[in-house]
Amino acid sequence: MAARRRDRSKPRVHGRPAREPRRRILLVCEGLRTEPEYFRGYIAHLRASTVRLEIVAGAGDPKNIVDAARLMQRSAAAEAKRHGDAYLAYNEVWCVFDRDQHVRFDEAIALAQKHRVRVAPSNPCFELWLCLHFRDNPGARTPSALAKLVRKHCSSAEKRVTFSDYASGVDAAVERAAAMDRTAEEAGEPGRNPTTAVHRLIEAIRQR
Repeated sequence: MAARRRDRSKPRVHGRPAREPRRRILLVCEGLRTEPEYFRGYIAHLRASTVRLEIVAGAGDPKNIVDAARLMQRSAAAEAKRHGDAYLAYNEVWCVFDRDQHVRFDEAIALAQKHRVRVAPSNPCFELWLCLHFRDNPGARTPSALAKLVRKHCSSAEKRVTFSDYASGVDAAVERAAAMDRTAEEAGEPGRNPTTAVHRLIEAIRQR
């Protein structure tokens, strides 16, 4: 039987087309335990290798976190330019911090907006986001009351944040936080106690 000839009018395809690289995200937060342990676990859970977590130890207030994020953002952009590789820069930069009683909170928000840095604040604190993995809107609470609620649902929280304890509740937390945001917006009180924007960051990491 004669061998079949390839139709040379059709271009030869060498393998599959290259995939579009995933978006690079820089996540900056403070704290020695709660936020870093949660996000390290979440990033590992998703195998999100293009998400970089940076901790600003002893930042003190939200503006210091935004300032640190801006420096890292500029440094990555400069490296990308120096090497002629746009993928060395960050597509998104996020800051995570608490509302609490920080006097420069509004200044930090304004600075972030000016420099296209995204923020995921929690009012009053990050423990609200953890709480939403287990229950609906807890109402206005103090940071200490929220920490107590988290420990009620997750006894290990007193010592450390193990993401596996929260993994099954992430989707519920996203829905609950988004609903709280909408309710606060409709009442003309965006960012009130209790609200958290961490759900927006979670979605950004998922969609990277």
